[in-house]
Amino acid sequence: MPNKLKHGLTTRHILMIALGSAIGTGFFFGAGESIQLAGPAILLSYAIGGVMMYIIVRALGEMAVAEPSSGSFSYYAYKYIGSYAGFISGWNYWFNYIIVCMLELTATSIFMDYWFPNSVHWVITLVVMLIFTGINLLNVKWFGEFEFWFAGIKVLTVICLILFGVYILSFSPSSNQGVSNVANLWEYGGFFAHGWSGFLFSFVVVVFSFGGTELVGITAGEAENPKKTIPLAINGIIIRILLFYLATLAIIMCLYPWNKINAQISPFVDVFQQIGISKAASLMNLVAITAALSSLNSGIYGTARMVYNLSLQGNAPKQFKQLSLKGIPSTAIVFSIICIAVTVWLNYLYPKQIFNILLAVATIAAIINWITILITHACFKRKFKGESSYKTILYPLSSIIAVAFLVMVATIMYFMPSFKMAIIIAPIWLALLSLAYFCKLKFGGSQHA
Repeated sequence: MPNKLKHGLTTRHILMIALGSAIGTGFFFGAGESIQLAGPAILLSYAIGGVMMYIIVRALGEMAVAEPSSGSFSYYAYKYIGSYAGFISGWNYWFNYIIVCMLELTATSIFMDYWFPNSVHWVITLVVMLIFTGINLLNVKWFGEFEFWFAGIKVLTVICLILFGVYILSFSPSSNQGVSNVANLWEYGGFFAHGWSGFLFSFVVVVFSFGGTELVGITAGEAENPKKTIPLAINGIIIRILLFYLATLAIIMCLYPWNKINAQISPFVDVFQQIGISKAASLMNLVAITAALSSLNSGIYGTARMVYNLSLQGNAPKQFKQLSLKGIPSTAIVFSIICIAVTVWLNYLYPKQIFNILLAVATIAAIINWITILITHACFKRKFKGESSYKTILYPLSSIIAVAFLVMVATIMYFMPSFKMAIIIAPIWLALLSLAYFCKLKFGGSQHA
């Protein structure tokens, strides 16, 4: 049995994982709700949110380049803050991605409704879950190949969407109905159509959309050359935000009046449907499904590696550090899948309500993760003895601004009915984790490898 994870992720794998991680359900599905909240000002929301995300991932990247680890920021919190911080951050990240996996499974079944309105959601979630369990249990190279091609599909589609949209706007006559009209960006109430309140509320959906960007830090532990590939992947974040979010959403809102976009389905599907290009709508729905499946695949990968590293710390049962003959943390994968399987039951009981509940919980868990990264990075900067070759820009001012932004978003969530419950649950969840940690200390002893 191998005693270390296999370094099977190449530069092309990690670069494409980094590209694809920015395009998930939050982009293909959540963008409709964010457009309705802010109007055209959503472009500014994504620009600001993207800069904050870059600061966070750059901080993580500095640590990952200095000390590559599959445990990512949980390992760094464990080393530079203490065992308690490693325990809380690791299990919260695991919980975050369990919820994200549930969300992506649920989103897949919702997207299938476009073609099969009477489909049974829990059956779809079960079948998809079993398929992706198999993919993750094969070997890390299979995971990397799958992500490479699925992320490639997403990236290629977004580029084609932008080019196609520019073509329509350039060569189709403008309509007084608002179809194919650049003026849509300032008509129908102006750029800030819903005022500052709508603009601020939109940050909640924006933050959820960027969830998963930090996955590049976890891949460092299985990268062939992390000191080269991690900086390359992180430096491209700003370009991805400009291309994927700002350009694409601007095109969509120019093609069709933003105030008529249906927030209950993917805006990319809805707009092409409304302007009479049904084949393009079907294609976008297919790509939305591949985006959800790609995020699911990444989520299973992330949860398993986090549990594996928690076990190495002594913060999870020692059984979870067992590796298969191919260097895969198979026991950790199976454990995470069993927990993700709860979504099959939830989709059976609450097929209509479950998506919004999961979205709210995933958003606050992600905010906790990102604040942890920034705090851990501050401790790393004080204690790391070596020379950092990939330094965070404008530290510590950039980190202070990013923490303030995340606290602001969490505060805004409290005033949104569909997100308020997540804010109430968050301290209870952290208290339960703390209780579990102290019980481990008292009754479990040390399991450190």
